[in-house]
Amino acid sequence: MKPYVLTLIGNAESAPLQPLHIERVLQCLESPAETDWLAEKEACDLFINSHLSAEAITEKTRDVLVEFSIDAVCTLVEGRRKKLLISDMDSTVIDQECIDELADAIGIGSQIREITASVIRGDISFSEALRKRLAMMKGMENKVLENVYEQRISLKTGARTLVQTMRHHGAFCILVSGGFTYFTSRIAAQLGFHDHQGNELIFNQGKLTGEARDPILGSSAKLNTLMSLCDEKGLSPADVLAVGDGANDIKMIQAAGLGVSFHDTGSLREQSDAVIDFSDLTALLYIQGFRKSEFVLT
Repeated sequence: MKPYVLTLIGNAESAPLQPLHIERVLQCLESPAETDWLAEKEACDLFINSHLSAEAITEKTRDVLVEFSIDAVCTLVEGRRKKLLISDMDSTVIDQECIDELADAIGIGSQIREITASVIRGDISFSEALRKRLAMMKGMENKVLENVYEQRISLKTGARTLVQTMRHHGAFCILVSGGFTYFTSRIAAQLGFHDHQGNELIFNQGKLTGEARDPILGSSAKLNTLMSLCDEKGLSPADVLAVGDGANDIKMIQAAGLGVSFHDTGSLREQSDAVIDFSDLTALLYIQGFRKSEFVLT
């Protein structure tokens, strides 16, 4: 028997979590549980002891709640709160894929989006796809980046609360993206990340050369960043929460103590410890046991 905590997360307005949901889950699991509401109508912890794996508990819970827009994540009780947050950027803490928005701005959005979608699915390597897309964007003026950032980029709901709360409680937070440093630097500052990494575009006389500075930051680089930060800060991968939305995030998700697939419909969800389909990014706080009253809201 292992001590688990099963966290159920709804939306207080659109899909409120109700006692009937908890009753249905407990009947399915055939296990007594201690309940602890983290936020009324929004999140509740169920502490259970079980011979089942966390994956099996989560699967049974998701099956019994399939008609409701409620997320369920099961983890071991010990070590819930993580000391390092490593996050993807595009479609994870922002609503867009920056390279797609740049392509839209110069009139080749449909061609670029097709390649981006193949990367997210894992059909093509990230580095190959990036080089191919940048070659198609050769000649783009530098000022397009500023226009896209100012006019097209929006933050995911809960992103700033996630980063600020974890930072307030002592976690180191880093944004690691296969996107571009122009955007990672600004998004990291907006959200409160301690640091950021991305790919640096090369311009000549104000126009994109069609290349990014080597080495290309892809899935292996994200994993390397996770491991090097653990070494630097005296942590283990078990202390890490990693979140992303696509195949380029698989390696860091697999290595992290808590790897979260956020609103992904592809291959990443099969490699993750937790899958968030409905909730916003504050779900990552609830699955660490934070109460809503502990959130840093700025």
